Amino acid sequence: MTVTPGASPAPATSFDRAMHAGLLAISLAFGAAVWPTAGAATAAAIDVVPIPAGEFTYQAAGEFLDRGRPVDAPRVQGRVEAGRVIMRRQVSQAEYARCVQAGACKRLDKGFRHLDASDRPAVGVSWADATAYADWLSRETGQRWRLPAYAEWVRAAADRYREEGALPSDPANPAVRWLAEYEREIARSRGRIKPAQPFGHFGVNALGVSDMGGNVWEWTDTCFASHSVGALPLAPRENCGVRILAGAHIAAMADFIRDPRNGACSIGLPPANLGFRLVREE
Repeated sequence: MTVTPGASPAPATSFDRAMHAGLLAISLAFGAAVWPTAGAATAAAIDVVPIPAGEFTYQAAGEFLDRGRPVDAPRVQGRVEAGRVIMRRQVSQAEYARCVQAGACKRLDKGFRHLDASDRPAVGVSWADATAYADWLSRETGQRWRLPAYAEWVRAAADRYREEGALPSDPANPAVRWLAEYEREIARSRGRIKPAQPFGHFGVNALGVSDMGGNVWEWTDTCFASHSVGALPLAPRENCGVRILAGAHIAAMADFIRDPRNGACSIGLPPANLGFRLVREE
């Protein structure tokens, strides 16, 4: 079809319309191949590892009391259903920063705001921050991401999972257990690395998941619970304002805490850093 300057264009023929439609379709197809949607690109970039399905035993999370006195947590049976995957590494500082830029995540506190590395884990985040990131990532990718349950984290940790040994106790002398707990905390503090290290610093486990049990404690979605056992068993009292943290040793933290080193942990040595990785149900 030819148009003379200053003249009205001739009506488009059916051939013209067909050519235009064909070129438009080719352009759209080419653009989709070269420039995938943001959600598709984000989803493809997330490296995950399957969590082995099945039953297993592990040391229960929470507080266990016998007539008001602390006792060792029992071993319980857990189960992970098939089709669940976990991020191979923790969410990075740069990834969390993108969520902040999108207006979906809260800015980190002043001491952590400058952290934007792509090769180090995001730290200084609360359970609420991690949950907000999971919601944002779910919207971006069209997939359902969430924090793991503590049992799922244990299963994914595989050979890096460590249980606390039994502490000596004497019903007639509570100081025996208190002193043993103190010695345990002293041992934990030896050789402690505080700054978050680059991905891979603490190696990978048998499943290929990196940095499990390193110096970043990871938020889980499991609520803290207090259990009365022994001679006076009672139903557990659950407190979902406090969540279980998984790392080199188990811990519990109020869900709004971002930096446990500022006196947030009232008992024992506080975790060095608070970060997270997410799971997805396939």
